[in-house]
Amino acid sequence: MATCVVRHESLLPVPAQVVWDRVTTADGINAELRPWMTMSVPAGADDLDLGSVEPVVHLGKSWIRLFGVVPVDYDDISIVELEPGRRFLERSRMFSSPVWQHERIVDPVDDHACRVSDVVTFTPRAALRPLAPRVLAALFAHRHRRLRRQWPD
Repeated sequence: MATCVVRHESLLPVPAQVVWDRVTTADGINAELRPWMTMSVPAGADDLDLGSVEPVVHLGKSWIRLFGVVPVDYDDISIVELEPGRRFLERSRMFSSPVWQHERIVDPVDDHACRVSDVVTFTPRAALRPLAPRVLAALFAHRHRRLRRQWPD
């Protein structure tokens, strides 16, 4: 199995806690993904906030929808590590990638700015290996552009 890694980092002119409080919610995640896709909330997790779950917790399946409508994949989400206000580590299974790990870190730079880092390690299914690393790199580049637009200098 070929393991792939995608990394992205952005410096935002906003306090770390403000960013953390947004990027760990379903609304915040979908704001980053739009307009290309959205993720549903796992059943029973209507007020999902990744920043306040108890690790190790299995949250359930979240459907990934192209343009917010067409289901194209799922993410069976488990949060295995959490540093509230700073970091989460998700290890999940997806239809497209049976091995999926996403670590997001929101580190303060000072009282008025922070750095958001994403590292995604995944093993795409054989049929998707030629394309998956480029698609994921583009998706996370898009997410970080959306973050920077949400909080411009």
